[in-house]
Amino acid sequence: MRTLGNLLGMTRLCLLTVHAHPDDESSKGASTVARYHADGVRTVLVTCTGGEEGEVLNPAMDRPEVKENLPAVREEELARAAEIIGYDEVVYLGYRDSGMPDSEANADPRSFAAAPLDEAVGRLVEIIRRERPQVVVTYPKDQSGYPHPDHLRVNEISELAFDAAGDPDRYPEAGAVWQPSRLCYVRWSAKRMLAMHNKFLELGLDSPYADDRLARWLESEAARHEGGPPEFPQIVVDVRGFVAVAREALLAHATQVDPNSRHWFGLPAEIADELHPFEEYDVARDLTRGIGDGTDLFAGIESVSAGRR
Repeated sequence: MRTLGNLLGMTRLCLLTVHAHPDDESSKGASTVARYHADGVRTVLVTCTGGEEGEVLNPAMDRPEVKENLPAVREEELARAAEIIGYDEVVYLGYRDSGMPDSEANADPRSFAAAPLDEAVGRLVEIIRRERPQVVVTYPKDQSGYPHPDHLRVNEISELAFDAAGDPDRYPEAGAVWQPSRLCYVRWSAKRMLAMHNKFLELGLDSPYADDRLARWLESEAARHEGGPPEFPQIVVDVRGFVAVAREALLAHATQVDPNSRHWFGLPAEIADELHPFEEYDVARDLTRGIGDGTDLFAGIESVSAGRR
């Protein structure tokens, strides 16, 4: 286990995650963040938009006063979720939700998708240089399963900012340069989805994955590995003891998550928490000597950090 005591005498480790909307931080990698926060790693969340275009998906919250003040409500929800997860800092990148593909919101000049790319990258560079993370977590390039413009843009600016933050000739006004050591893609786990599907059936329950969604997902995962090793090295983080954090953080997003959703909460909590308690990442960029046994986002980085003192 990594603790604050282990970190004395070297640069403090920092994990920075980049997400598109409030609630994405709870559905993607929340248990990993909770685990590293408990180990003494500084954890920083960058949320690129306010989620203004989100629909109210919880019938209990489908009220006029909620819809009229949705951005403020979602900001409050994010604050609660971030506290549950254990984020030390939450930073809004400052853009408006771009909405779904080909919607009117895409053309709004305030939207993330319509923002000048150089400007958006510069904002993220400034955050990276200020927070000095060794590991940056973002979305994969391949968003074919859910091609939301904001999710695509998250990947784009993260890739560019990862390099630009360490380049003294780029964005000199954004602070002293800092080069992160590793860029990771957070992935949905097909193994966990399959385990949950099978557990629903074992318990005699209707599975929310019983349609062709699971089949498509497994087919997509198989295609990623077809013909040889994975395109990217993989890190699988053991999050036993922290799975419940993601569930509680999701429930904090009361407008976006129906507490009666079988997809999120259909299995008894004590069973769901033990089903494949791992979160999976692809290593898109690695400036260290390697990822070790592939179980730690910070493998090989502590010594790199110590060398920067």
